[in-house]
Amino acid sequence: MAHTQRTIPPYREITLAAVLFGVVIGLLMTTSFVYISLKLGFGLGGSTVAAILGFAFLRGLLNKQSIVENNINQTVASGINIASSGVSFTLPALFLMGLIPTTLAEHGLAAMLLAAAPFILAAMAGSFMGVVLIIPLRKQMLEFERLRFPSGIAVATILKSPGSGARQAKLLLGGFAIASAYTALSTYGYVPDMLEFNDALGVPYYIPLAISLSFANFGAGLLSGRGGLAFAVGGVLAWWVISPIAVHLGWLPDAALQYEPGVWQDDGTLYSNMIRPLGIGMLIGGALMGVILSMPALKSAIKGLSAAVQARTGNIGPSQELSSRVMGIGLAAAVMVLFASAMIASSEVSIGQGMLIAVVGTLWLALAGLVVAQATGATDISPMSGMALIGVTIMFFLTAGNVIASVMLGVAVCVGIGQCADMMQDLKTGHLVGSVPKRQQTVQFAVGWIGAPFAVLTVFLLWGGPDGMGGGFGPGTELTAPQAGALQAILDGLSNGDVPLDKYVAGTGLGCALAAFPVGGIGVLVGLAMYLPFYITFGYGLGCLASMGLQKKLGKRWISGTLIPIAAGFIVGEALTSLVITITKLVAG
Repeated sequence: MAHTQRTIPPYREITLAAVLFGVVIGLLMTTSFVYISLKLGFGLGGSTVAAILGFAFLRGLLNKQSIVENNINQTVASGINIASSGVSFTLPALFLMGLIPTTLAEHGLAAMLLAAAPFILAAMAGSFMGVVLIIPLRKQMLEFERLRFPSGIAVATILKSPGSGARQAKLLLGGFAIASAYTALSTYGYVPDMLEFNDALGVPYYIPLAISLSFANFGAGLLSGRGGLAFAVGGVLAWWVISPIAVHLGWLPDAALQYEPGVWQDDGTLYSNMIRPLGIGMLIGGALMGVILSMPALKSAIKGLSAAVQARTGNIGPSQELSSRVMGIGLAAAVMVLFASAMIASSEVSIGQGMLIAVVGTLWLALAGLVVAQATGATDISPMSGMALIGVTIMFFLTAGNVIASVMLGVAVCVGIGQCADMMQDLKTGHLVGSVPKRQQTVQFAVGWIGAPFAVLTVFLLWGGPDGMGGGFGPGTELTAPQAGALQAILDGLSNGDVPLDKYVAGTGLGCALAAFPVGGIGVLVGLAMYLPFYITFGYGLGCLASMGLQKKLGKRWISGTLIPIAAGFIVGEALTSLVITITKLVAG
């Protein structure tokens, strides 16, 4: 009897359910991670959250899912979410400088959308550029150089363990519910949002003993573990070492030394005259040293790009990469969008300056994207903010001091280099689980730009919030926007010629020295921590210590299977609840 051969259908990969669910999760994470980036000064990856929720939805509810389909879901979600860091590191500087006063509460939705339009276009252009510029390097980085991309490996491990997905999704939702409930209660004054111990212990204000009761803050520390301790150490260095030394050696005016019960921070003199400029200097020094240390990676990346071009021209048979024609069209369109956004961002931008912004922005984004992708592949540390800072400074001089145009370029560059690192990280995951690279590239190219308008509009909404000194973020609020604050200080100094060079130079020296340590990004992390209020870094540090203790007692598997989804729920729960409360108050007037 003849036997008929059974045809095995191909695995589900690009499906409507995977793409739509990835878009929804990506947008939720975008708004959440804009919030956490304004709070802590650094972003978080969303691939893990998307992969966990993908198991619950695609397999649990639809009962149809393959590993590579869930990989498409997390590729879409992380590609959309990556805009959160790029936008929140740069755009808020213009609000802090008073150059974008438009808020929803004051001028209405139409005026806010009009003010946001050039930055939305710039972020979208950066998103397209980041994807198309890094795709030719896939084979070189992943198959020839075999770069590790640690986060990509971690996500691949989750995708290969679908049995625990539903349980992890429940833990994530549980963490979300706890953080959401506490955030709502603290916002309306039913529970405290901070604990302060200076008065009870009789400790003067310049050695603060306080902790923020923020689940997002604590959750970020839980996710970071040992790798985030440098951030906590920066807070201790600023407020428990430098602060008392500055006071006792008489480096501050006498008026700043008045201590009143119930006031655990000073009148701003200690922070503005000492801690803040030192922190900015360390941030600059760490970023510059990061660029210097990345030079070997840059040379390798340029060689890889040349090899990739030769491989594509000599390729026989169907290509696994996105079509060169599609990439060329996308890059050309992105350059034109960047030019258009420069022209409408400021009436002072001439056509020549607009062309200069588009060309220089593209070249710098390509260079920075190569460095960031190579650095992320080797160490999982992304020098995104340093590259954006250098790009903004270059554009400041090329545009004769046009701050708005300079920051707009920073938005495009920061989003673009984030896409470079994220695209290669996702391709590493796909390489390990058997995805077709061309399919991942196609979906990220098609929908990755969606996060840009949501990230920009989230910043506008938070600025219009009821909290703080005229806005929803910046000094005096819970969302201090440290990266944007550092950018603001540098641009103010360049514009006014009033730069605290002694503090900047000292901080830069310290940042460069710290960058020599074998811990990636330590100079930038310590500088950011010095820029933040101590109660934030203290709460984050406790999360890091708790994660380390739990890992020592229960092991890495328990951390990845239990603690990570709970911590992710903490972050998303607080961020989304805060955003909903802000929108509700704005609508209510």
